[in-house]
Amino acid sequence: MKKLLFILLLAFGQTLMAQNTTETIVLIKTSEGTIKAKLYNDTPGHRDNFIKMINKGWYEKSPFHRVINNFMIQGGGDQFGVQDPGYTIPAEIKPNHIHKKGALAAARMGDQVNPEKKSSGSQFYIVQGQKYDENSLKMMSARSKMAYTPEQIKTYSTIGGTPHLDGAYTVFGEVIDGFDVIDRIAATKTGPGDVPVTPITMTIEIVPAK
Repeated sequence: MKKLLFILLLAFGQTLMAQNTTETIVLIKTSEGTIKAKLYNDTPGHRDNFIKMINKGWYEKSPFHRVINNFMIQGGGDQFGVQDPGYTIPAEIKPNHIHKKGALAAARMGDQVNPEKKSSGSQFYIVQGQKYDENSLKMMSARSKMAYTPEQIKTYSTIGGTPHLDGAYTVFGEVIDGFDVIDRIAATKTGPGDVPVTPITMTIEIVPAK
């Protein structure tokens, strides 16, 4: 009986561990194609809020309202022009999550009015960026106090990103497919305020867990 109970407890524990390590996958369906991304489990506040906003339908026909080539694409307002739900998320800035190409990160107000670096409840951006050599990263590291690992340096030198944002914004996920879609959106023609001349909208869905 005791042996059976131990086996059941072990199986239950393994099930919980599997649930805790499974990352939520989302599809960001845009007028330029679909971006597939995963949400990190070690930024649970941002993960859970993003899931909540998706389930709420906030991102249904939501526009990308700020697009800068070789930098990032940003969205997060609803289809009716409401830019923010009126609350913030405590920062979850992790040194293991850098602003590499495809990083999914939360936008926020500046340090002058937001010294705690709290994130917007809905605004996010996806990094496009550009490549940086090791010397450039060393100079940026000296300013930001970020200590990059050899792997992170290789990432910035091969796929690129926006390292000057590291340590300042919460990265809560990353793109795993659809990098070409990021490039197409980033290359779109923009007008005043970096707003796309031809609107680019999105709808975000959660991929059901298997």
